[in-house]
Amino acid sequence: MPMPMDDWKTRKLQLKPGETKAAGPASVLLLVYAGAIDSPEVGRTFPLHGEEMIIGRSSDADIQVDRDSVSRRHARLQRQSDGWVVSDLQSTNGSYINDMPVREQRLLSGESLKIGNAVFKFLAGPNLEGLMQDEFYRIAVTDGLTQALNRRAFADLVEREIARSRRFARPLSLLVLDLDHIKAVNDAHGHLTGDHIIKEMARRIQRQMDRCEVLCRYDGTQFMLLLPEATSAQAMTRAEALRQSAASETFNFEGDRIPITASVGVVTLSTEVDSAHLIKVGVEQLLKAKKQGRNRVC
Repeated sequence: MPMPMDDWKTRKLQLKPGETKAAGPASVLLLVYAGAIDSPEVGRTFPLHGEEMIIGRSSDADIQVDRDSVSRRHARLQRQSDGWVVSDLQSTNGSYINDMPVREQRLLSGESLKIGNAVFKFLAGPNLEGLMQDEFYRIAVTDGLTQALNRRAFADLVEREIARSRRFARPLSLLVLDLDHIKAVNDAHGHLTGDHIIKEMARRIQRQMDRCEVLCRYDGTQFMLLLPEATSAQAMTRAEALRQSAASETFNFEGDRIPITASVGVVTLSTEVDSAHLIKVGVEQLLKAKKQGRNRVC
């Protein structure tokens, strides 16, 4: 289970993953469920108490989030008769509920709250412990930003698919996709824009996926798409479609229209290899596409 980082603090009692407050069905808490990929801060919980709590970078904030993208006093949580309301405190990067900017809005259980580049899940209700356990399972297997599988869960799944492919003599292919020049975007527009592009690229890939296919956010801007039953020719066709989905339409965020391309490496299972080797060859093909000028498939 992910462990909390020391630099994530509250001034009041904090719950450990799996614990609940003994306050009965009205218990409410925020669960940090997205940060840097595989970050140990994922899974931190903050019980909500009193009538008002401030989220911000300041050391005297009730929920301190020590990140440059978070303002010193970023947002206010207020208890009202029908639940908790979040208000943005004229922060630099804004506050978002379910990816929509808000000035003041009531939070509903299950909604996400984005403060800078930190994303929380709001949980409330009589079955709080059950909600937490479901959320911790999702944390264990998915990437919080894109909802694709995380690296660890994907490696396990690839091993199983390789075994199935060999048992039934069926093809299996892997695409390794990376966004080109994303560092330049982060430098020019900020990391929140970069996060939006990563999330939007995941959505574009997911729109084209069949039910048996599996997407992983493998590392930063790098995605892996496992294609059971796909031959090498079919995998190349899918890779080209994904390349075009990045290049054909700009990525729009807060008024900025940003052109982005993607490079894709393709590998098809053909010999007695394990998941690590299949992924390694896929990454090598991706690097070849990068070296050949990017915005291409190898």
